[in-house]
Amino acid sequence: MNIEKARFNMIEQQIRPWNVLDKDILDMLIVVKRENYFPEDQKSLAFFDTELPLPGGAKAMSPKLEARIVQELGLKKQESVLLIGAASGYLAALLAHMTRHVTVLETSPLLKDLAEKNLAANGVRNVNVLLADGIAGQHTGSYDVIVVAGSLESIPEQLKKQLNVNGRLLAIVGQLPVMRGVVVTRQSDAGFDSREVFDTVVPPAPGAVASSAFHF
Repeated sequence: MNIEKARFNMIEQQIRPWNVLDKDILDMLIVVKRENYFPEDQKSLAFFDTELPLPGGAKAMSPKLEARIVQELGLKKQESVLLIGAASGYLAALLAHMTRHVTVLETSPLLKDLAEKNLAANGVRNVNVLLADGIAGQHTGSYDVIVVAGSLESIPEQLKKQLNVNGRLLAIVGQLPVMRGVVVTRQSDAGFDSREVFDTVVPPAPGAVASSAFHF
């Protein structure tokens, strides 16, 4: 398999058509090697438009969804990020490439260990992975950016309150068959604005209660 040709096709045939056009993000997808975050028998599948299986029954998001999430957040180099859901560590690596520091919260010890191993192997040093339930509020702290890697039926108020003023939170909100990516911006201490940015369907976030209608 020609890895670089597969990467080129992923970007040109999946990611660009899903309105990911920011040059910095497209360039980053060449530099941050997605295949390095999956085992040998999945490396060729890392460029497919699909959710790859992870330990414990979890699934990694598709490449186009990860790239679109990063684009919608308008990240800045000095910002701090909270990511809820480690998956393979790849989304954390993308966020870390564009910001100062990323804190990852994961409820699965298996995924915490996997993400830490992959990030270390790829030389990513500005990410900490913690075993905690971010949806249940087990972790305190304020951030410029919060990303929920999975779906929620609604966004918890305590999570929005962890945003700094002018901070952004992206979560996928809804229930089957309708889910939408939502960006919440904290405009002031008490003021929040939200906008819907794309339609998609993904499994529940770590710590979220899964709808009985959802099947992996």
